[in-house]
Order: sequence, then C-alpha cells, then structure tokens
Amino acid sequence: METLEYSLLDVFTTTKFGGNQLAVFKSVSSLSNETMQKIARELNLSETTFVFEPDDSEAHRKVKIFTPQMELPMAGHPTVGTAYVLASEGLIKTEEGKNTVIFEENVGKITVDIFKENNRIVKVEMTQPVPEFGAVFDNEELAAELLSLSVDDLDNRYPIQTVSAGVPFIYIPVKNLEAMERIKFRLDIWQDHFSGNEDTKHIFVLCPEVMNEGSTVNSRMFAPAMGISEDPASGAATGPLGAYLVKYGIAGQDQDGEYKLRSEQGIQMGRPSFIDIKVKVEKEEVSEVKIGGSCVEIGEGKLYL
Repeated sequence: METLEYSLLDVFTTTKFGGNQLAVFKSVSSLSNETMQKIARELNLSETTFVFEPDDSEAHRKVKIFTPQMELPMAGHPTVGTAYVLASEGLIKTEEGKNTVIFEENVGKITVDIFKENNRIVKVEMTQPVPEFGAVFDNEELAAELLSLSVDDLDNRYPIQTVSAGVPFIYIPVKNLEAMERIKFRLDIWQDHFSGNEDTKHIFVLCPEVMNEGSTVNSRMFAPAMGISEDPASGAATGPLGAYLVKYGIAGQDQDGEYKLRSEQGIQMGRPSFIDIKVKVEKEEVSEVKIGGSCVEIGEGKLYL
C-alpha cells in the first residue's frame, strides 16, 4: 500500500476558513492521470495539485492540477498555494526577500515569485500568460436569465465577453452589489445555451461596486463544467479579469502603464478572498499580468492507495 502525504490550505486569504481550499500532494513519483482524477474527486475541493520532479531542467517542479471533474492546463490558486506549501516546508529553498521559481504546467513554464519576510512566506505572485480577448456575447437577455437577473441589472457600459489566459471565461458585468447578492445560477440555462461552447462554459460575474476598501471589483465565478458550483477565489480567471478592467477603463492607471488592482471574491459564499492583480500595458496593449496573494496552511493528511 502506497501512502501519499498532502497539505491542506486556504489560498488568497490571511485568515483560516477564508479564501479557496487546496490540497497539495507535495512529492509524487508516478501516478496516472486517472488516479489523480479519482483523488481530486475523492477530496472534492475546487482543485488538488500533484507535485513531480520537472521534465525541463530550467523548472523547479512540475505541477499537475485537477478539479473534481477535469485536469486544468493552468490555474491560479493552485499555483500560488503549491508554491506557498513548497516554500513554507523547505521543499524549495528560499531566502529573505523575493525568490523566483519556475513551474511546469500544461500551458508551459509559469514564473512564480515567493516573498519571504522574517522567515515566513508573506505573499506568492504568479505571472500568467498574456490574456487573449475573444468574442463579445450579444444576448443580454440570456446572460441575465442565466443569473436569475433582469437585463436592467447588467452594466451595459461594458461588454459581455470571453477572455482567456489558458482557460476561457465569459465575463458578465453587473451594476451593483445588490444584484450580485441576488444571483441564482440557472444550471438549466447553462446546460442548454452555454455548456457546449468552450468560450462560454465558465462564467465570471463582476461588479465595480465593492464591499472592502482597497478593492477594485467584486467577483463571483461559476464553473459546473469543472465540477465547481461556485468558486470562492479564481486565480486563472482573475488575470484576464485584470486585463478586462484595464481595457474598458474600470481601473485607474497607477503609473508608467502599470495598474494595481484587487478583486474581492467569495464574500457571498462566506469565504472572503482577495486577489491582487498587476497589469502592465505597453503600446496600448497588455504585455504582462500577475496575480498574487497570501495563504494559510490549516492541516495535513495521508491518503492510502
């Protein structure tokens, strides 16, 4: 019988039982994709990661990411959380200040910066692939119906549009927090009109009205195709969100073409999460996106195969 050890943590939060849960299997020699999928389904968290030795000599680790339903090519909170665990437990060597490591993921090499102060990891930041803007979705009535809202609840100053940094999400802007609170996701509408298209099957809802000082946007994400009814913190969606906010002028400019933003998410679920976003713009085009935040390790376990 093989024993696999894992760490359990909350990502994009500074307090226990906030943020997004993650299980990290810290050292895996050989597991099939089928077995990893079964483990992710057994734990039934938003995501579970498995850490291998890298194939590429320039990378520090290879990271495989699974939801209860599928393997992901790249994801934010699993990447950030995995780096936090490996650094906190000394499995990746770090020094005071900024440390840069490279992970192999299914989209290629991902750069991760780990910040250490007073011998503890205080923040992890990942550089994501530059987001690509896809089609505008012009059926406002259907988008509103998907969320159990009216068309008047949508913020028509901004488009309903697909954006992707490896995993496509469709971004639906809503006018105010009151409407965000009233959202009830219609699985029947999703199955009939959204689930069959790669560009529309993962749903991200955003609102420029916020609950917390320092936040730029209030966010909710629904991904039944991943086996996630609602996600409290969505790193893979938040990089493209930052590009969307900058492109459509929802975020103010910081300086020299660099924007610093923050998404608050999971509040309606009772799991407050805060994801920091940095967007760099050169020649009126987004040239770099980073997302980051804090983590809290809350437990560990063993799984017997």
